[in-house]
Amino acid sequence: MRYWLFKSEPSTWSWDDQAAKGEAGEEWDGVRNYQARNFMREMALGDRGFFYHSQKEKAVVGIVEVCTEAHSDSTTDDDRWECVNIKAVRPVETPVALATIKADPRLAEMALVKTSRLSVQPVTEAEWAIVCELAGVTKN
Repeated sequence: MRYWLFKSEPSTWSWDDQAAKGEAGEEWDGVRNYQARNFMREMALGDRGFFYHSQKEKAVVGIVEVCTEAHSDSTTDDDRWECVNIKAVRPVETPVALATIKADPRLAEMALVKTSRLSVQPVTEAEWAIVCELAGVTKN
């Protein structure tokens, strides 16, 4: 299993919106960055991810799971763009703010700290465990 982080502006697509989709999940569509698209191409069924609210909140607020591997993005006719489907697994007990992540020296190399603008990012197993600990949830 690999780990990821999915960033969304809560005014556009929030944790509550994601959770409301239930087991069917939802396409993580509209990504128009080649690196983010390529990360989605690497994803496998069952991979886990952090759901991150960007803009004002800037915090990890939930855990999601990849429920459909990469496929054509239904929001465009341009075949360069693909996406995965993700479903909500659970909210975190304590949202983990970006400031908390940046303040933790164990997370200094995390993609969220280094390349914060990327909407889909890899998370190492060690980073996953640390953020889960900070969020008050078990690793898996």
